[in-house]
Amino acid sequence: MKLRRLNLVFDRESSMVKSMETSSDRRWSANSPESGLTALQTRADRGDADAQFSLGLHFGSAPGEALDFPQAAQWYRKAADQDHALAQYNLGVMFTRGQGVPQDDATAGVWMRKAAEGGDAGGQYSLGTRHHRASVDTLRVDATESRIEAYKWFHLAAAQGYGDSIVACQRVTLTMTRAEVLEGNRRAAAFVAREPINSQMP
Repeated sequence: MKLRRLNLVFDRESSMVKSMETSSDRRWSANSPESGLTALQTRADRGDADAQFSLGLHFGSAPGEALDFPQAAQWYRKAADQDHALAQYNLGVMFTRGQGVPQDDATAGVWMRKAAEGGDAGGQYSLGTRHHRASVDTLRVDATESRIEAYKWFHLAAAQGYGDSIVACQRVTLTMTRAEVLEGNRRAAAFVAREPINSQMP
């Protein structure tokens, strides 16, 4: 079940690649994929987070021998360090799966949180899932806090129409008190996505 959800996310990202390539072709007036890739590489080398993210997508979803997870992770990391939420999410997925980087669930969680705080629905859903798992652990003392946080993140992902977020939100609600639901709604309403570093520059 978990792998299927992650594959759906990559399917969503693959369609983004197509729309990015289309706009890239117009922007660069490229006549061949190679010249478009060269221009993309130039922009990425200059620190453009969107170009770095696009290179990550290119290397992470290329067919056959062109598939290069370590390169994808490297470019995602450069964009993620500039608060590019989709790059943070994809890097989190790569750490979850051990693709191009060592498998590390704790590091994956750090990147998923950054993606969620940046407004990425996939990151919000993933973070909600992590909190929901923590809330059912009877040995944890912060189960109530985890339930409220799970509800908040599922609620935010559902507002963007992401996957099974509505169902997940309803499922966690069944384990919550009315006061907890009200607090979860308050937190969701107060949420403001963090802006990428590039958009903060004058």
